Amino acid sequence: MGHSFLLEPGRWTLQGNWLERNMMPISVKGMTLVAWHRDNWFTMATKLIFPGSDRPEISLQYKGRLDDGERHYSFLLQHSQLGQIEGEGWIGLETIVQRYWVISTKDISPVENRQRRSGFETLYRVDNDTYLLTNGILAGHFLDRTMEAKLERQVTQS
Repeated sequence: MGHSFLLEPGRWTLQGNWLERNMMPISVKGMTLVAWHRDNWFTMATKLIFPGSDRPEISLQYKGRLDDGERHYSFLLQHSQLGQIEGEGWIGLETIVQRYWVISTKDISPVENRQRRSGFETLYRVDNDTYLLTNGILAGHFLDRTMEAKLERQVTQS
């Protein structure tokens, strides 16, 4: 399959732009750690910060399973702003695509809570050490926020 992100343990930096409805784009930076455990379970932890902004950081804790030779996986995600999330991913030849839906909300106003939340993410492989990321979160049927970023693998020095 040729993918290094998600399929191999590693440390990745993220840099890009965060966009929300009726707001100007803001800079976002982050770090993602991917680890693999016995029985084909993976964990992924991501932290996003917004330099020069008073916006609070976002943390994401994934746990998923991908069987050897499979191209489809499922995962659970704990999102610091959205709460508990379930999702699925497909591994393509050049992309990894994820779709997810919020199953229980956290710190969301009652008005926002009435809208079904879901999202998607596409990681396009540029090379073994670089991916381009686009994602979006939907509130009901409307795109609420999106992010475009570059992920770069941090190579460890021997």
